[in-house]
Amino acid sequence: MAIHPEVLWAQRSSEIDEKKNILYLTVNLPDIKPDTLEYELTPTSISFKAKAGSVDEKEYAFSLDLLGEVVPEASLKSLTSRALALVLRKKEHKAEFWPRLTKEKIKTSYIKTDFSKWVDEDEQDGEPAPAEEDPDMGGMGGMGGMGGLPGGMGGMGGMGGMGGMGGMGGMGGMGGMGGMPGGMDFEAMMKSMGGAGAGLDAGPSGADVESDDSDDDGPPPLEEAGPSA
Repeated sequence: MAIHPEVLWAQRSSEIDEKKNILYLTVNLPDIKPDTLEYELTPTSISFKAKAGSVDEKEYAFSLDLLGEVVPEASLKSLTSRALALVLRKKEHKAEFWPRLTKEKIKTSYIKTDFSKWVDEDEQDGEPAPAEEDPDMGGMGGMGGMGGLPGGMGGMGGMGGMGGMGGMGGMGGMGGMGGMPGGMDFEAMMKSMGGAGAGLDAGPSGADVESDDSDDDGPPPLEEAGPSA
């Protein structure tokens, strides 16, 4: 026995713009086998039958009478790996929504509101007219936007530029100049000139020598400064 697939629906209405006077129907059934699909749309009814399933293949079907009339030749359909998407053109142009999808006023468990497409009747005026194209392309296009992610990842590569800060380590290399083998040659030369060079033995660099001179002319030792405090 055939199983009822989930059918989602939403709508738009307009007295003057036929492109906004439509029904959205989605047979929410993955992996429909195209060669088994039997779909028929008349002005007052719709029927569907197909096999679906990638592992456990089953047969699905439904048929229903519509509350109002539609225009089959102006309606669209698109079969994807996820669903059969339909856009049905309402025949009667009026501002009011259909109160329900089916002619009979009964609760049908497999027919549900498509909240991803639904808008309230008083909020549809500012909405652009649906494009005359594959009704399922809009959502799929959004998925394509995910392709932007690799670009963003490339931006992260820019963080690698921080590695350039490692170049500051090169400044440490400048410290290598502190080895100053040339300074040793200079000191030896001063020693060969006499006592003037001997004064340099007080420290490894000229700065140390200057530090010793400043100690002689500096303030009193801390132990002497302590009692006065």
